[in-house]
Amino acid sequence: MKTRNGYKTYPLTVAQKFHFYYLNYCPKKEVVNIGTSLTIEYDIDIEVLRQSIYKAYERCESMRLRFAYDKQEEQWYQYIVDKEEREIEFVDFSDKSMEEAASIMKGWTEIPFEREDSPLNKVTIIKTSDGNTGVYLLGDHLTLDAQSLICFLRDIIEIYCSTMYEGVEYPSEMSSYIAQLEKDLAYEAGSKAQKRDREYFYKLIEQSEPIYNGIDGPAALERERQTNPNARAAQFISRNVDSALDIFHLEEEPTTRLMSFCEQQHVSLQCLLLMGIRTYLQKMNGNDDVSINVAYARRATLSEKKSGGTRIHSFPFRTIISEDKTFLEGIFEIRDAQNETFRHTNFDPVEYLSYRRKVYPVEPGRTYEPMSLTYQPLTLKDRGLSMVSDIKYKTKWYPNGATTQAMYLTVMHRPDDNGLDFNFEHQVEAITKEKLEYFYYYLCKIMFKGIENPNLKIGDIIKLV
Repeated sequence: MKTRNGYKTYPLTVAQKFHFYYLNYCPKKEVVNIGTSLTIEYDIDIEVLRQSIYKAYERCESMRLRFAYDKQEEQWYQYIVDKEEREIEFVDFSDKSMEEAASIMKGWTEIPFEREDSPLNKVTIIKTSDGNTGVYLLGDHLTLDAQSLICFLRDIIEIYCSTMYEGVEYPSEMSSYIAQLEKDLAYEAGSKAQKRDREYFYKLIEQSEPIYNGIDGPAALERERQTNPNARAAQFISRNVDSALDIFHLEEEPTTRLMSFCEQQHVSLQCLLLMGIRTYLQKMNGNDDVSINVAYARRATLSEKKSGGTRIHSFPFRTIISEDKTFLEGIFEIRDAQNETFRHTNFDPVEYLSYRRKVYPVEPGRTYEPMSLTYQPLTLKDRGLSMVSDIKYKTKWYPNGATTQAMYLTVMHRPDDNGLDFNFEHQVEAITKEKLEYFYYYLCKIMFKGIENPNLKIGDIIKLV
């Protein structure tokens, strides 16, 4: 397929194919929906906001994406239309409670998009009973991720502010999605960089077989070993993909302590989170060898940051850290391993998993990773709302009701106080809220015990918590 409806078409990227990979097996197609709202405690001019949204569409190629399926080739393609001229609705929730409004928007998030030749996002202007006005944005994960979604919302607000207020600069241009797409496709077409990344990951896989560590201990692996005494992978996911989203809030003061430690030790919060999670799993399972899935945003350059689209690649991250090591030594090992992995994350995660299954054949549905982690450092406070820093705003994420993973933890900063929200999306049949509460409680205990006593041995921290 060269063109569609008069527009040039392009193949899908690895990041997009990764979403199709699990979408094909999921009965609920809304599994790739992302729903969020941004509302501001301010008197907003609805028509100016509507025009700002249209302008943001004009500036962002990836928000005008369409998909098309070639039946002969049995391949999906993507193309970009010139304009978004759809009606942008205004929904007034003033006469509804915040809970009722949230329930309605959750319902919107559970409606899958028409996949072919149709818009893959929708913006609705909303007004809520707390007096705030703003937007609800629903997008398809094959066309956006959390960072591109935040970037688009920030662009809307910046355009609005520059229109309404004197002295507020118009936002700088977005980057071209097509230009970045062409770079990604060139990498995937047998480049030297792809060859280097393949060699790195294949060598990593071949070193030895990982081992499964359960969220609530070794029970799942012990079940596998009843039929296969040498099993190192286990089944954790449920056949029922119905999911829930449970959020735990860490206050501003303890969050500041975590961030200060990271700053002093020159490590990212992601490294500290990984250290906390792996130490918890080490405690519960008695293994020094721990693997979890980690999502990588792949937005290092300015063009990657501002080109929109979906760029997340997710890879298993394995560490073997003895209990004799100190907490700080463990964090430094994680930092060094993460820095190494970052250099190779353009590689295809599906090829990674396919090769691992070839090297270590396991039955379908078995895995070594009990959960996935995403840390989302980007917030609207970072840059985009600096000109209205005195205005309070709220953001809220809405679950789509389905997930193909047993547990997916996304850690984000809250806009009102910069504290941390731990967002656990989980299959309701695979893991209960009580287990999540237990996990979160001990994760925090481990992290705070570690930052207060960084030279304490990991084994001692495990005993103390």
